[in-house]
Amino acid sequence: MNWQLKPSIVALTVLFIGACATQPTQQERVQQLDALPTNWQQDSTQKLDEAVADNWLQQLENPQVYALVGQALRHNQAILQAGFDVAIKQQQLIATGAALWPSLDLSTRTNRSKNNRPVSYNNASSTDISLSYEVDLWGKLAAAERQANLEYLAQKATFEQSRQQLVADVVSAWLNVITAQQLLALYKQREKIAEQNLTIIESGYRQGLSEALDVYLTRNKLNTARANIAQQQATLTESIRTLERLTGVYPKGALSVDADLPLLDKPIPKGLPSELLTRKPNLMASWYQLLSTDAGLAYAHKQRFPSLNLTASLSDSTDRMSDLFSPSSLAWSLVGNIAMPIFDSGRLAANEQQASLTVKRQEQMYLESLYDAFTDVENAITQEQSLQQRYKTTLEAQTNAIAAEKLSFEQYKSGLVNYTTVLDAQDRSFSAQNSVINIKSQLILNRIKLHVALGGDFFEPNQESEEQ
Repeated sequence: MNWQLKPSIVALTVLFIGACATQPTQQERVQQLDALPTNWQQDSTQKLDEAVADNWLQQLENPQVYALVGQALRHNQAILQAGFDVAIKQQQLIATGAALWPSLDLSTRTNRSKNNRPVSYNNASSTDISLSYEVDLWGKLAAAERQANLEYLAQKATFEQSRQQLVADVVSAWLNVITAQQLLALYKQREKIAEQNLTIIESGYRQGLSEALDVYLTRNKLNTARANIAQQQATLTESIRTLERLTGVYPKGALSVDADLPLLDKPIPKGLPSELLTRKPNLMASWYQLLSTDAGLAYAHKQRFPSLNLTASLSDSTDRMSDLFSPSSLAWSLVGNIAMPIFDSGRLAANEQQASLTVKRQEQMYLESLYDAFTDVENAITQEQSLQQRYKTTLEAQTNAIAAEKLSFEQYKSGLVNYTTVLDAQDRSFSAQNSVINIKSQLILNRIKLHVALGGDFFEPNQESEEQ
């Protein structure tokens, strides 16, 4: 061995060992966080052994919403684009992995020419087979393939999160349509009551029992009710169009929904905060992206090492194509090439530093997404408790307000109270009924948000495979 080569070999060995250094695991990176609680802060009654429940969609027990979800998963343009993104990443992975294998190319050429002095014709045929292969001495190509594989896994996880969010959006839009329908029915009920009141008060005015002011106030109440109906009808149509677009069809605003707002009062198993890391798809996507940048850093580092390329070729040239590959005329060559960057004005070092900074940036993005996920769950739990309490008290307020409305009008007809008292009671009754509908809608919408925040799927795994 040439002793002058030893320092170079030692230097390359040190670089190789540095390139093979393992990256921190997910658990090691999460240790950078503050100590995770053993339970969610707003749920002291949660059992530690409860797991997040999948198949939350079945709790609605409505065939129409199942059909709408299925149609959206098949025809929604955004989810179809996300599916193509996964397929593109898969093909990129195949293309990147191909670099680990030799490449074999075949080229042939046939030529015929004419000379005028003297007249003659020449035929020439040639063929060439070349084989090239880069020996992955330092694992550079393997790092590139690993990066592509992790990007593919990240895209798959992102696609799964998009599917879950699409289902949540479809169900939420469906519930918004039901809410808009119930509010429209309430406004029409108020219109009917205002018409009945106006008939009674106008009759009393003609008999001298009511004042003109009462007539004007009642007419104003009726006009307000009719204006609310027109506005709510437009809101209902827009809600229907939103639902139709989510299912991937033209927004005609003609979809018919015949259902009531469900009241889901069973507690939701929430699991442990630490389980969110491996359960929620967008957190897994962020983790795979972080690992991908790690692999990108390894690739950028190994770009500074020597590369060994082997090339073999087999060629032949003859006047007749039938004589190609004749053993007597074949030519072959075998070339080994070692190339190592020596001076590049710091380009490769800058690329490596850029990759290192990208890893650090991705680490912070992962921690940010993790904290955001915890925040979403904690906020949804808080809202769940608040909405449950508000719903109970608003139901009681609705009962009292309706009774007060009826009593105030009876007392007005008996001359015990003035008409402004009746209007005030009617406004309180309408506000209470409106609040009951809205809070009930918010309650179920928040439940859907909590299921998505916890990473709970909308189908059981075996059932989902049957649906597809």
